[in-house]
Amino acid sequence: MKSDTFHMSLLFDFYGDLLTDKQKELFDLYYNEDLSLTEIAEHAEISRQGVRDAIVRAESILRDIEDKVGLVKKYSGYEGKLIKIREEAGYIASVNADLKNYEISKHTQSIIDTVGELLK
Repeated sequence: MKSDTFHMSLLFDFYGDLLTDKQKELFDLYYNEDLSLTEIAEHAEISRQGVRDAIVRAESILRDIEDKVGLVKKYSGYEGKLIKIREEAGYIASVNADLKNYEISKHTQSIIDTVGELLK
């Protein structure tokens, strides 16, 4: 469940602006604010079933967009690869600590810094 919640939150971060304002509000309250359907229904002054239908519809829209565009999948893959690049550059830097090659040190630090910026 937690994994699905995280995935839906990622989809919302990437594609949420493509939902209606009402769908965005209800989806955000459910997934990001962790409110129950009943709490959201009271807040939005609609039925619990209306809230559930709107959230299910928003989930469907977000999943369909991801199936077509695939940005979250690409992002998730890139993040792992960037972390691996940072680890490898760190290893090169540690090996170079004994060699004390200025050029290697400069370039590995540049790689580590760039990856850090990309992961923000």
